[in-house]
Formats: sequence, structure tokens, C-alpha cells
Amino acid sequence: MTEVEQLSKQIRELKARVAAMESSRWWRLHPRFALQRLLATDAAEPEAEHEQHAFPLDFEEADKNLYRRVGPYTMTTPPRVYALVRAVEYVVARDVPGAIVECGVWRGGSVMAAALTLLRLGVTDRDMYLYDTFAGMPPPSDADTTRSGERAADLLAQNDESADIWAIASLDDVRAAVLSVGYPQERIRFVEGLVEETLPGTAPAEISLLRLDTDWYSSTKHELEHLYPRLSPGGVLILDDYGHWQGARRAVDEYLAENGVALLLSRIDATARIAVRPG
Repeated sequence: MTEVEQLSKQIRELKARVAAMESSRWWRLHPRFALQRLLATDAAEPEAEHEQHAFPLDFEEADKNLYRRVGPYTMTTPPRVYALVRAVEYVVARDVPGAIVECGVWRGGSVMAAALTLLRLGVTDRDMYLYDTFAGMPPPSDADTTRSGERAADLLAQNDESADIWAIASLDDVRAAVLSVGYPQERIRFVEGLVEETLPGTAPAEISLLRLDTDWYSSTKHELEHLYPRLSPGGVLILDDYGHWQGARRAVDEYLAENGVALLLSRIDATARIAVRPG
């Protein structure tokens, strides 16, 4: 086969793979992961090479499989999903009382990972609360900038609403994704609206695991003020945006200082932090 013929064949194969990807639900949910797979020239070896970079060396195959399951529904990295899974295992093993609460759900990937972990552990009686606008990001304040100083408002304005930064996912789509894992539906509560309006009225009395991922200063500060006091002693706090969005970092630092809360915020990756409430 000549070089021209080989090139023509590769182009035809690439077009076929593009068509297959564009018709798939995975493409619509997570285009950048689909593109990474699409650009692989071999069906097996490039995927393994990609995963070698995507997963830390100490990940077990079960951790990789879980991330493959929920990856299309989350923007969080494999280390952050890994930390969440370990946190769920921790609160179950120590019988820490309370619900699992997530503020900032997007497409539901993180809570899916938590639910799948509960099912693996044989737990089906732990309530889960999912707080989100289910309509995308509300307007940020001047405090909301990236670590490098980019204003969140400018980044939103530079991107259309299909961009990840807008985090738009309908309640119907999120509900379908979350319920697909098989966790008891009656144990999952979807709370729609701004957290500044839905909290504290809809909050559970006790929380065992609190994951905050709403990016902005106002929502993060409000969540801490109304939910951290409900976090049980020994409960786990996960802060998804502490290292990236400076408004979220300021909200955390202010809350801890104003309330005399001493926490060891351990690094998960460049942006996420995790802590256990003393007691």
C-alpha cells in the first residue's frame, strides 16, 4: 500500500470514528474525553497509554473501573473521585451518623461514585442530598477569580453555555444518571435552586460527608455557615475548589477563622482539599 493510500485509509477511519463519537451519549456528555479517545490511532495500546497518565500508579483496577463509570458525568479528577470513595468508606466503617451532602452536582458523577461505593459496602439506608441550580452557574462576584487572577465573570462571558465552566445540566438528566446506579430512589433528595435560598430549610439534621463544589464565594460561605455545624464529629469535609477559585478559598478561610475552627486541610490535588471534623 502506498503512502497516499495509507493516508486515505486513515482519513476514512478517522471520519468513521468521528461519526460514531458524535452519535454517542458519551460524546455529548464529555467531549474532551471522547476526543482523547478519538485521537488514539490504535484500539488498545493508546487507551492504555492514556490511562497510564490519567490514573496514579497506586490505583487499583476497581478504582479505575469506578472512574470509567462516572467519568462522563464529572469534571473532577481521578484523585478527587478516589478521595471521595475513601471518605465514604471511612464514614461507613466508623458509623459516622448523618447524610451524604453535595452542593454543586453538575451531571452527578461524584454522587454516583458515592452511591456506587455505598452499594458495594452493602449500605442502602444512608440519605443523600444533592443541591444545585440544575440550570448552570449563577452570577459570580468580584471575589471570584482563578489562582492566576482571571475573573470568573470574564470567563463566563467568553464562553457559550455549552462550555464546562457554565456547568449546565438539567434536573431530569442528572436524576436519570444518578438513579441509574441502582441506589434506592427514596434515599436521594434533589434540591433545586440557589443554595442561598434552599439552605438551611432543606438541610438534614446530621451530615456524615459534606462535599462543596459550587465554586463561588457567596455560595461556599453560605454552605459552610449552615452545613458545617451539622457535620458530625468524625465527619468528612471535601472542598473541591479551594486551590483554584479564590472566592471559594476566601470563604473557607473566613469561616474557619471567624468560628475558631481548626482543620487540617489535606491536599487531594491542585485544587481539592479534604478534612475530618475533630471530635
